[in-house]
Amino acid sequence: MHDVLAGAWQALTGEPLPAVSLTGGENVLPGHFRVAAMATASVAAATLAAGELLRVRGIEPGTVAVDTRHAAAAFRSEQLLRIDGEPAPSPWGRIAGDYRAADGWVKLHCNYPRHEAAVCWALGVPSVREAVTKAVAGKTTAEVESAVVSAGGAAALMRSREDWLAHPQGQAVAGLPLVELNRIGDAPKRLLFDSARPLGGVRVLELTHVLAGPVAGRVLAAHGANVLHVGAAHLPRIPVLTMDTGQGKRSAFVALDTEGGRAKLKKLIARADVLVQSFRPGALARIGFGPEQLAELRPGLVVADLSAYGWQGPWARRRGFDSLVQMSSGIAQEYATDAPAPLPAQALDHATGWLTAAAIMTALRHTVTDGGTWQARLSLAGTGRWLDSLGRKDPEPSEVDYVDLLEDVESAFGRMTRVRMAGELPGAPPRWDNATHEPGADTAVWSPVT
Repeated sequence: MHDVLAGAWQALTGEPLPAVSLTGGENVLPGHFRVAAMATASVAAATLAAGELLRVRGIEPGTVAVDTRHAAAAFRSEQLLRIDGEPAPSPWGRIAGDYRAADGWVKLHCNYPRHEAAVCWALGVPSVREAVTKAVAGKTTAEVESAVVSAGGAAALMRSREDWLAHPQGQAVAGLPLVELNRIGDAPKRLLFDSARPLGGVRVLELTHVLAGPVAGRVLAAHGANVLHVGAAHLPRIPVLTMDTGQGKRSAFVALDTEGGRAKLKKLIARADVLVQSFRPGALARIGFGPEQLAELRPGLVVADLSAYGWQGPWARRRGFDSLVQMSSGIAQEYATDAPAPLPAQALDHATGWLTAAAIMTALRHTVTDGGTWQARLSLAGTGRWLDSLGRKDPEPSEVDYVDLLEDVESAFGRMTRVRMAGELPGAPPRWDNATHEPGADTAVWSPVT
């Protein structure tokens, strides 16, 4: 797995791999794809990036260590979450799932009410699984995908790997680096707030929704960042994912569809060090927060942009989620028998989240040593291409128990059992300073540095 990590680290930093200890085997997760190797490399890359920030502070980080079983648990964190001993509610909507069409399979992503409504409008049926099943069965996969996407919903037909590589969007993704990290403006060299933690005193503004962006913010919070997640009161949320990814953060509501809300966001950005956002490409620019405006508003800012399918090609603005990218790119088809065969975790989301955190910390290091305003860009489809490039493995998993990797904390939702933060950094062991807050429970202002 060192070779997987070395490749990711080279793509991220262009530097030789620092000393690192990777332990355990890959069969901690089932399936042919090397998800455990990707998980281990992603967790290690973020932890190494935190360690390099410690070096900048003059603190010896020690040898970073990652165990594959702990990395696998981190990638299944929402599956392992418990509230008062009980599993959290399923993230899947009542009609979400895989459906057999006349010529193959299609996935309908209906975890938000507006996406469920789009499916029902596109197919002309009520929100009843039997009705959706019958309607989909009478159409081709392309007809269903096109109708749902045109109605503002989220869907993906199951393509083969070969079909994806020949598709214009697959070709666009093939030309992307795993991580794009570019200087987009000038700024003086950053002075770090005095702290014993990698991200102590660093303010991170998180404008994200499920799942990659919130995972990135959760990682940054564990390394000491002051993370403020900004959402909106009227937007739907998926409770289990909110509870799982909110560790260490504060949560506030800002109505970006109002002039007052945009003015409040501008004030937050003006005092932020990092902005992580997962709006569809171009959405923030349309309300005055494009890369150029951000670089002018806050010189020295690190901006991390996440998307489903990248920034080039016909699907650049298409709604997408991990499970849909797996369907589109051939991952779910490669070992399918009677139905699509997804990965054993929302691995594209989690890997993208950890890699985003690594890219942000690398960019922050650049702002200290070189100055400048920096932009990182990652996509789920690009992460999927990386996974595909790693080859395949024996699909038989070993017996895996994660109990010793869990911890109990009191939260706003009850007694929460969660996966401990993965990745060992002896110089500054990562930790979350608080459990997940209720959405919107905090004020949209920066808390004092502690």
